[in-house]
Amino acid sequence: MTTQTAGARPLRAGVDIGGTFTDLILYDERTGSLSIGKTLTTPDDPARAVETGMRETLAEAGESPEAVGNVIHGTTLVTNALIERKGARTALIATRGFRDAIEIRHEGRYDLYDLFLEMPPPLAPRRLRFEVDERMLADGSVHEPLDTAALPAIIAAMRAQGVEAVGVSLLHSYRNPAHERALGDALAELAPELVVSLSAEVVPEIREYERTSTTLANVYVRPLVQTYLRRLEERLRALGMRDASLYIMLSSGGTATVETAQRFPIRLIESGPAAGALAAAQYGTLTSRPNLLSFDMGGTTAKACIIENGEPLVSADFEVARVYRFKRGSGLPVRVPVIEMIEIGAGGGSIARMDSLGLLKVGPDSAGAQPGPACYGRGGDAPTVTDADLLLGYLDPSFFLGGKMRLDTDAAERAIATLGDRLGLAAIDAAWGIHQVVNENMAGAARIHAVERGKDPRAYPLFAFGGAGPVHAYRVAKILDVPELVVPLGAGVTSALGFLVAPLAFDYVRSFFSPLHDLDFDHVNALLDEMAGEGSATLAAAGVAPEQITYRRTAEMRYRNQGHEVPVPLPDGELRAAMLPALEAAFEDVYRRLYGRVAEGVPLEVLNWRIVASGPRPEINLAAETVGASDASRAIKGERAIYLPEQGGFVPVPVYDRYALTPGTTFPGPAVVEERESTTIIGGGTVAVDTYRNLIVAMKGDAARA
Repeated sequence: MTTQTAGARPLRAGVDIGGTFTDLILYDERTGSLSIGKTLTTPDDPARAVETGMRETLAEAGESPEAVGNVIHGTTLVTNALIERKGARTALIATRGFRDAIEIRHEGRYDLYDLFLEMPPPLAPRRLRFEVDERMLADGSVHEPLDTAALPAIIAAMRAQGVEAVGVSLLHSYRNPAHERALGDALAELAPELVVSLSAEVVPEIREYERTSTTLANVYVRPLVQTYLRRLEERLRALGMRDASLYIMLSSGGTATVETAQRFPIRLIESGPAAGALAAAQYGTLTSRPNLLSFDMGGTTAKACIIENGEPLVSADFEVARVYRFKRGSGLPVRVPVIEMIEIGAGGGSIARMDSLGLLKVGPDSAGAQPGPACYGRGGDAPTVTDADLLLGYLDPSFFLGGKMRLDTDAAERAIATLGDRLGLAAIDAAWGIHQVVNENMAGAARIHAVERGKDPRAYPLFAFGGAGPVHAYRVAKILDVPELVVPLGAGVTSALGFLVAPLAFDYVRSFFSPLHDLDFDHVNALLDEMAGEGSATLAAAGVAPEQITYRRTAEMRYRNQGHEVPVPLPDGELRAAMLPALEAAFEDVYRRLYGRVAEGVPLEVLNWRIVASGPRPEINLAAETVGASDASRAIKGERAIYLPEQGGFVPVPVYDRYALTPGTTFPGPAVVEERESTTIIGGGTVAVDTYRNLIVAMKGDAARA
């Protein structure tokens, strides 16, 4: 596929592969119209679901594949491969004496008092960790030259053990990558069949363990991602999209070409969830709500993310494959920029069970797409959140996915009743228990996510989307005590919209440790220029004009002898010694916002320097409609009894057709609002439809602000 978008191809497509459903959005640049598609994910070959969904969505929109200019795609493939250990057989080449640093880790323990502490094993087992003679010092000078004499024997040992991928991580290569590059060249010549990643290219950053872990994770999934992306391109070509450009969503909120994604697949680790946060930020900006709490609940997981000043928070610290899901430090560290969010196993397919104490638990294991919840009628018999929601009347069995998929209420009741018998509860009480437990779990995780970042969740409107998000959002909003609930039109596929507003962008980092007042500004400016040059070359190869590229620069600073840093924005242009007071003030501003205080008189240190090179943000014209008085009763399509325990049980409430609710319409809760991809349950309050056809639910007694 090409990397250019032709003006004659007016459609842009966003594709989000989730654990249960694959979502698609087609945006027509001529009219601003959106076409939406949703199909079950095909875990054995995710590209097959993309092909199926794309074909169906194009047919429903009356468009040909040739009209698609570009496809932006996000996937959980990398995360799943790391969690499930389904990547390539991977080896490590390290400096002699350091092959076990990846297993020794560091002194941090996620539980000080657990005598049987478990850690995830390294992606390269000890028998596949090899050493070479060399030594680079912390200042980048060569203490011992690289000796490649042992390399043929190492390669022979790798071949004998079926190694497919090799990570190279040598001591202090972030300061001087010469030895790693020489090893990379030698491996390419002597063993061209091996996939190789160099730490100096993947993450040229201080801290040996984290750098090596990230490099191994990158090369571990490279063959898998390369195969998948080639297969996806082939399927899109077979559909007729021969001239369309394929871009891949990065976990930082930018997009990259297929070639870049294949070299650095670790940058895709949270690509799907990142798109949802971007979509929430886009709606927040459109509706003058720059500060939001994004809440995305799909079929497998739920994600919460703080949106502040129109942008999601981004961090370079991430962990994957945690032994204990909520214990920081129990996973594999990955040093790549990731939109900060908390993710829990609470989706429509999450399985409910009774634990060893006789208590009701929900998730994190999921029925997924195969076999799915019991009500899908695909062979599943475990009680899930979707089964509970169906029994509570929140879902219409004949209108799931707009009627494309009929739900089996009897199967759901059998599954829930079996669990209820074990708990000593009637089926309805068990269903309500499942619904409430998952709501409390999600609200608790969202609260932790906000408070850990110094934010009060009660100050943020809740922006809810995902196939299951609007079903649960009202109760989650009540628990969190937020002022408003916002549900967009097409909430079930809103994450896919995020792909269409993501710019081409890539992040670069260099480590250069120095006390702030002893900083070598010439060296720092050279590093920043070098990273800017790399960003320009990467984006130019993707077709971005030089005048359209912008750069965001940060320095990771800390007080002397602290163990962690905070990102501090840097001014444009050349840095000079005269800027030291301004840099100190910028650090104190960031530090005070995070921790509420600063340490007067303590010297500062700088560890890392970062640049984000970005192309222009794509525009989507979600045209606002004129607000006018409208009779909500015209949108009522019927009535359904839903479970409202505060009113004594099942209560008949109006069911509104989402597509018939025009801007300016208001109506009271309780109510059900149905659209093809999701259902919104409103337990009370006042609802208003704004100019972008969002549902705005006032949660604290005031009128909704449309």
